[in-house]
Amino acid sequence: MWGLVGGLALVLGALITFIRRPAPVVVAYVMAFGAGVLFSAVAYDLTAEAFELGGGDAVAIGLALGALVYAGLSQLVKSGDGDGGAEGAGEGLALGALLDGIPESAAIGLTLTTGGVSGPFVAAVFLSNLPESFSATSEFERGGRSRRWIVGVWTAIALVSAVAAAVGYGVLGGGSEDLQAATKAFAGGAILTMLATDMIPKAYEEGKERLTIGLITVLGFALAAGLTAIG
Repeated sequence: MWGLVGGLALVLGALITFIRRPAPVVVAYVMAFGAGVLFSAVAYDLTAEAFELGGGDAVAIGLALGALVYAGLSQLVKSGDGDGGAEGAGEGLALGALLDGIPESAAIGLTLTTGGVSGPFVAAVFLSNLPESFSATSEFERGGRSRRWIVGVWTAIALVSAVAAAVGYGVLGGGSEDLQAATKAFAGGAILTMLATDMIPKAYEEGKERLTIGLITVLGFALAAGLTAIG
């Protein structure tokens, strides 16, 4: 259910775009805030807990593998994007959302193995999905895709996110402490790579105001860290 909540932000983003696509600066601010929240979630809900479970070796291996796998798959998606015009660009963005969503949703499931759901983490995934949906939905419409088709694509990715969260909780969460630690760190490495290579650069590109983007990112981190501490 919690994986589905994060994924349904893609559907919501499409519905908002159908009415009126948010201004680029609004998209940039949402990206920056969501990135800050995700940085906090990776630090406290994934990496710190992974260190407690499996120690530094499991964390280092997991982070490195997560970064390498995400970077490799992301490169395949981008190289396959080619010259497909608006429709092809939209499909590339949708594949990127799927690629981001799987480790994020699996991480949501993993956080449930050590207690209740992490509210900041779910919020971070939700916020990070909105800007991706804004951009890809606009590209799909320019490419001539119907709104029913667009909503169907985002719904399918949301369902995949739900399955990924279930796998994170039911399969990976039932393993040894070293396996849980490495898996959490793996998800953290993938998410950190996504933030550094995609989300933060796109926020700067859309917003054009580097100082404001930086401040909003820190605000997102601080708020999520505070909520985690209270929780």
